[in-house]
Amino acid sequence: MVFAKTSKAAARLSEEVRERRIQKEYLVVADGKFEEEKGTLENYLLKNERKNTSKVVEAETKGAKLAKLDYEVLKYNEEINLSVVRVKLHTGRHHQIRVQLANISHSIYGDQKYGTRGRGKQIALWAYRLSFIHPVTKEKLSFTCLPEINGTWKILEGIEKIRQM
Repeated sequence: MVFAKTSKAAARLSEEVRERRIQKEYLVVADGKFEEEKGTLENYLLKNERKNTSKVVEAETKGAKLAKLDYEVLKYNEEINLSVVRVKLHTGRHHQIRVQLANISHSIYGDQKYGTRGRGKQIALWAYRLSFIHPVTKEKLSFTCLPEINGTWKILEGIEKIRQM
């Protein structure tokens, strides 16, 4: 979350949001082993307001919106069949990461709506980095907050890329 001190700064930050210049990155613990270490997912999503869910649909579907993200698998644990994945959003659609990963059979651990594993656990989806251009100085700022390595996130142990992020 970002707060502005002045209305002018708030307007500039709002413009960055509208123009999709604010970058958000997430860590996810997802089900199974990914075929590709890195990739891009592009789907059209349709939101169901009544059920508070979204689903992947054909591009021509009325009300569907493009959803795009990049992913990189940081670690796969064969013993528990879970992967640690870094996700970078290009769009910000309703439940986007949850829906797109579930659509390729890699639902997020603990996801009660779109997943099957880890029911009753907290969803393993963590917003860890926010980057944007400072509204006054024009300096690129990046803030990182990694989850504590315990519980579901114990899987992060030993990932050198985590320390470098």
